[in-house]
Amino acid sequence: MRPSLLSARRLLAASLALTSFPLMLTAQPADDIAALREQIRLLDQKLRVLERKTEIKDEETAAATRAAARVTVNDRGFTLASGDGAHTLRLRGLIQGDSRWFVDDGGIANNDAFVIRRARLIFEGTFNRFVSYQLVPEFGGTSGNGSLSLLDANIGVAFSPTLQLRVGRFREPVGLEQLQSDAVAFFAERSVVSQFVPNRDLGVQFSGDLRNGTVSYAIGVFNGVADGSNNANNSDINDEKDVAARLFFQPFRNEADSALKGLGFGLAGSLGEQNGTAGALTGGYRTDGQQTFFAYRSTTVANGSTWRFSPQAHFYRGPFGLLGEYVVSSVEAANGAVRHTLKHKAWQAAAGYVLTGEDAGYAGVSPRQSFDPAAGTWGAFEVVGRVTGAEFDDNAFAGGAGSLANSATSASSSMAYGLGLNWYLTRALRASFNYFHTEFDAAPGIVPATTTVIGNDENAFVTRLQLNF
Repeated sequence: MRPSLLSARRLLAASLALTSFPLMLTAQPADDIAALREQIRLLDQKLRVLERKTEIKDEETAAATRAAARVTVNDRGFTLASGDGAHTLRLRGLIQGDSRWFVDDGGIANNDAFVIRRARLIFEGTFNRFVSYQLVPEFGGTSGNGSLSLLDANIGVAFSPTLQLRVGRFREPVGLEQLQSDAVAFFAERSVVSQFVPNRDLGVQFSGDLRNGTVSYAIGVFNGVADGSNNANNSDINDEKDVAARLFFQPFRNEADSALKGLGFGLAGSLGEQNGTAGALTGGYRTDGQQTFFAYRSTTVANGSTWRFSPQAHFYRGPFGLLGEYVVSSVEAANGAVRHTLKHKAWQAAAGYVLTGEDAGYAGVSPRQSFDPAAGTWGAFEVVGRVTGAEFDDNAFAGGAGSLANSATSASSSMAYGLGLNWYLTRALRASFNYFHTEFDAAPGIVPATTTVIGNDENAFVTRLQLNF
């Protein structure tokens, strides 16, 4: 019998029963009617108890589901989360095994070598959804020397998408390439531009996204670090503080069909004060092969105002990516009676193209198919190119033997060219092959010895196998 006919018959039977029920009551003695009413009352009570037990069981099941921890393991790391997702702990890692090979180095002691460039454990997560944390120890050392250091340690509070607070150690909001993850940059080594802006420092920062994410801002107060440096001492070298800020625009990011969807541009900078401390000056600017080609004399100190200014932009469309920035870094420095305000400058333009057609992006490339020879899949391939330059203030070399920097060993400018191939075997595994050529100009009237770094062009071949999960 079809369900519709069965339902109709049941409704008809119920209607007849309800129609005849009053007649049945009038035909029954009063005691029987009272007994029937009591039975109905007891049946209703039992039904209510049963319904409540069912509700309690459902509530307990829902509570158990919310409380039960969920474990996720994939090529993005290991995640432990509460059932409702409000509390999370994510464990990630980064290992970079490099090789550096120098060609025609003129006899300089820049040995070909294998190095562990970075070896990090990354702990991050949330509490109550709006509180975040990050803890990143580095086991490889900033130059792969095996020393243990603490890179990031910070707490974030998200009041809203437009207002977020971060306190602790993290990157200052200045350099475009510096703010990009080490693991997803075009090249194995960041350009020299990233050495003209601050790296990680201790401080407090407010940031957020405005106008549906098309405008982002960040402004913070920090202890203050030298160009390209980290605050490694968990302290400040004076009572002064640096202010760093960044304003970045992506006006077309929410327009899916726009050819300019991947365009972003902005301004960033910092302002601070130093009072005659050597720690406020960089330990030196390095080439792609990690050789120091400019350094201050050991007796030179920062004494006065410091500031940086950086216009910056990127553009991504399909498999093509382009990144560029310009930095002016100014510092008042002194070496005894010799004192000058120096303005150093650096710039870069870098581009990449994913040969296998995947989308390029500031957050890196994700291959459509992982490397699997048995299945005939090889991951993704990207070619990259870069040109970058640095120019140092001539006043750094004024003053003879009392100058701020030694013109015999420090370049007045440099120009570097890079070509590379990135092979993304999986989302976690990447191999990079980079060739760098760097040319140096000495200060006027100076002919550097061929045994110095700046006495020869640098030709370096750098390879990397990276696991980033």
